[in-house]
Amino acid sequence: MKKGDFLLIDKPANWTSFDVVNVVRKKARTEQGIKNIRVGHAGTLDPFATGLLIVGVGREATKRLDEFKNLSKTYEATVRLGATSDTDDPTGKIDELNIEEGPATKKVKIILKKFIGQQEQIPPMYSAKKIGGKILYKLARQGKTIVRKPSLITINKIKLISYRWPEIKIEVICSAGTYIRTLAHDIGEALGVGGYCSELRRTKIGKYNLKNATEIEGLTNRQKYAKVNA
Repeated sequence: MKKGDFLLIDKPANWTSFDVVNVVRKKARTEQGIKNIRVGHAGTLDPFATGLLIVGVGREATKRLDEFKNLSKTYEATVRLGATSDTDDPTGKIDELNIEEGPATKKVKIILKKFIGQQEQIPPMYSAKKIGGKILYKLARQGKTIVRKPSLITINKIKLISYRWPEIKIEVICSAGTYIRTLAHDIGEALGVGGYCSELRRTKIGKYNLKNATEIEGLTNRQKYAKVNA
């Protein structure tokens, strides 16, 4: 690992994106002997989510991270129907709605198609987005809710992988800035049964594929790690 590298990392569950950056920074310091080497990442993943994270090592690489942030993203997500979460993911307060029978597969397919295309999406309170210099999730943890302006996003594709009540598994290809947690909530609302994102895995960022990524264990020993040719 050297300055100027871009690495493809498979972020594990219950790690923050910054946790991954810290591991990469420590390894870079060990290999290069540079105390204050700069390391950053493109596109934050929630702690509960797993999958592809692009990490830049060194000043020049971190300056170029925005080149990756605006690329399209591909996710595999599991939507848990018949329940809601105040964070729209499994880390929040779950409210079971006691719905015995879910919608038919045909209805699920019709509803999913309605989310394809350009649309406005309101950022969730439990997010790292800043409004007026304040991070939303910090306000949410204080029990505060503020008005958020909708962002323009694009859902290019939603593929139904499987459906067995109460879970829908989907593949989503979308623009940067899309919150899959919010999409899961909105799908549940549209189906009339509630829903939240129980599992989330990012499989692609633009042309860069999770299949070529290195797991954290590959960074903490002397195995080879995947680099981005950029």
